[in-house]
Amino acid sequence: MRPKVTCGAIIRKGKKVLLIKRNNKPFKNYWCLPGGHIEWGEKVKEAVKREVKEELGLNFKPEFFNYYNEFFPKIKWHAVSIFFVGNTNGKIKIDKEEVKEIKWFSKNEISKLKLAFENKKLLIDYFSRV
Repeated sequence: MRPKVTCGAIIRKGKKVLLIKRNNKPFKNYWCLPGGHIEWGEKVKEAVKREVKEELGLNFKPEFFNYYNEFFPKIKWHAVSIFFVGNTNGKIKIDKEEVKEIKWFSKNEISKLKLAFENKKLLIDYFSRV
C-alpha cells in the first residue's frame, strides 16, 4: 500500500482559524482543517482551492505553509499532507455529507479539541509563527 497525498487549508480570520467537524471516517466527529485528496493530474494549489470550495463554498487564496507525514497504522492511514495558509471570500455553504459543523477557534481553544490526523502538531506550528 502506498501513501496518499492530501492537502489542507489554514483559513485565518484575525487570531482564529476555521476548523470543520468531520462527517466521514477516518476520524469521524473530530475537528480538522478543510482539505482532502489530490486528484490524478491536479496541481496541489488547485486541489486545496477545490477542496475548500467543495466543503465550504469559499474561494481560497493559498500560500504554502508546510507538509506533514501522517502515519496511523491502526487505521491503515499513511499520507503526505501539504498545507496552505490564506484568506477566503464568498459565502459559507457547507457540504453536509463531509462536514458536520464549522467553527472559528483561537490558539487556546484548540488545545482542548479532539483533532484529526496531525492537525494538532500543525496548528501548534502555525500559532507559534503568528
